[in-house]
Amino acid sequence: MSSKKTDALLNWLITITVIFAFSLTVIFFALSSIKELSIQEKIQYRNQGLTTTAIVFLASAAMFNVYYAAKRVQAMQKNAIAAEKNLEIGIQNAKLNQDRLIAERFMGAITQLGHEKVETRTGAIYALERVAQDFSKEHWTIMEILTAFVRENAAKEQLKGEQQPEYSSVVYSSRRRGGSRPTQQLEENFHEEVPRIRTDIQAALTVIGRRNLLEDPKDQKLDLRNIDIRGADLLGVNLQQADLRGSDLSGADLRGADLSEADLNGAKLVRSILYEARLLKTSLCGANLCWANLNRANLSGANLRSADLSGASLRAADLQGANLYKANLQQATLKIANLSGAKLFLANLQGAKLGKANLQLTGLIGANLSGANLNGANLSGANLNAAKLQQTEVYFANLSEASLTEADLYQANLIGANLHRATFYQANLTEANLMGANFLEANLSDVKLEGTILTGAKNLELQQIRKALGDRTTRLPDYIEAPTDWRQSS
Repeated sequence: MSSKKTDALLNWLITITVIFAFSLTVIFFALSSIKELSIQEKIQYRNQGLTTTAIVFLASAAMFNVYYAAKRVQAMQKNAIAAEKNLEIGIQNAKLNQDRLIAERFMGAITQLGHEKVETRTGAIYALERVAQDFSKEHWTIMEILTAFVRENAAKEQLKGEQQPEYSSVVYSSRRRGGSRPTQQLEENFHEEVPRIRTDIQAALTVIGRRNLLEDPKDQKLDLRNIDIRGADLLGVNLQQADLRGSDLSGADLRGADLSEADLNGAKLVRSILYEARLLKTSLCGANLCWANLNRANLSGANLRSADLSGASLRAADLQGANLYKANLQQATLKIANLSGAKLFLANLQGAKLGKANLQLTGLIGANLSGANLNGANLSGANLNAAKLQQTEVYFANLSEASLTEADLYQANLIGANLHRATFYQANLTEANLMGANFLEANLSDVKLEGTILTGAKNLELQQIRKALGDRTTRLPDYIEAPTDWRQSS
């Protein structure tokens, strides 16, 4: 029912009420005027008339008050609806203004990205960063624009037969008992000069590296494949899960950077600084990390299959559970490093420095540890089957329960080593130095002991010696007499 019809109905209601009240009053007063009635009855009729009239008027007043109160509420509701509509219009206008502002700032910055002056391009990059900070919905779009800018302006040149740094193989001089330590040579032939990175590219990398990671979509990754950013300043950047396959980061400063779960397969990081960098579960298959500084870096669970780490420094690095299958660690420094549970099958560790490293339960099947330094290392439970340990230094190392089946320990130095329950089945210990080593429950079946020094050995029993293969040159502890066939050997 419309408002006009409601008002008309109310007017009719008021008129009818007034007429009704007036009629009742007239009736009662008329009755009170009858002569036959007593004075008391006349007064009673008049009082009833007045009372009835008052009740009717009071009821009418209450009804009118309720009606007008409802009208006021209705008016307030209409005002609230109008205000809400105005607010919605205001929000829509603000959104339109915001979208227009974003579009203007976007277009202005993107246009300037192609400017000929480097300072203009740099300013555009920082303008895009501000847009990403102010408008979270545009965050990832801007990151994609910046990564595309880097890919286009710092593309890696694909040269046929691209030359890698050349390294001469390690040369080990033959050593007799009491002779000098093996000669270790790893000459670097690396003459490539690291070019200075462009200012605008450095700015783009800085913005990408300090973005708000919480705004990244879960199913998206930064695409920085095949770029040349040698010598870049990437100190403390966050490049988690970034795709950097085939990129050249040689000489880059990545101290404290977070590259967890990033893809660096085939990447080049020669002489890069990765001190205290986070590389948890990072994929570095076939990556070139020659002479890189990875001291105190976290490489737990990283995939370094066939990676080149020759000459790299990994002092106190965490390599728990890392995959280093066929990795080249020639002359690498791994002192105090944690390699527990790592896979180093067929890895090249020639001349590597592993003093006091933790190699507990590490897989070293077929690994080349010739001339390496394992002094004080923990190799308990490690698998060294068929490993090459010629002329290796293993002073006071812990090899308890380690497996060295068919391992080659020719001229190795195991003075004071703990060989408790170690297995040396068919291993070659020819001319090795085992003075003061602990042989408690060690398995020496078919072990070659020609020229081996066992003087001062602890817990070595005759039954262990009888299972081994020695000769007159084998030097046994004073309390053990050489078997007859040893003494008769030529």
